[in-house]
Amino acid sequence: MYAAAGGARSTTSVDLSQGYLEWASHNLVLNGFVGREHVLARADAMTFLTETPAQYGLIYVDPPTFSNSKRAGDFDVQRDHVALLEACGRRLRDDGAIVFSNNFRRFKLDVEALSRTFSIEDASRASI
Repeated sequence: MYAAAGGARSTTSVDLSQGYLEWASHNLVLNGFVGREHVLARADAMTFLTETPAQYGLIYVDPPTFSNSKRAGDFDVQRDHVALLEACGRRLRDDGAIVFSNNFRRFKLDVEALSRTFSIEDASRASI
């Protein structure tokens, strides 16, 4: 929704939850963003990132702290964030950016592992 409102030519929202996708669809329609350029994909994010050939200019990543889904298996943001962000990086255009957010209060970004691939800017204080 925010990307569309901010002028994005196209958006792709990925979630395993049909309920969240219906909510997103409703919000897009309410705000006048309809059409094939706004894709809602019901999928596990890692599977989606592995299978799509698409490249993105901005990837906003807001994973759950923990998930134990029958469709996607176990996910733990602390344990799995490096693999998730690296998968996002493979879908990112050269001039693109990834914004990563999560709600785990004790979360610690693995800067050492990620700095081999990414330039990292911590905007936590400014965004709270």
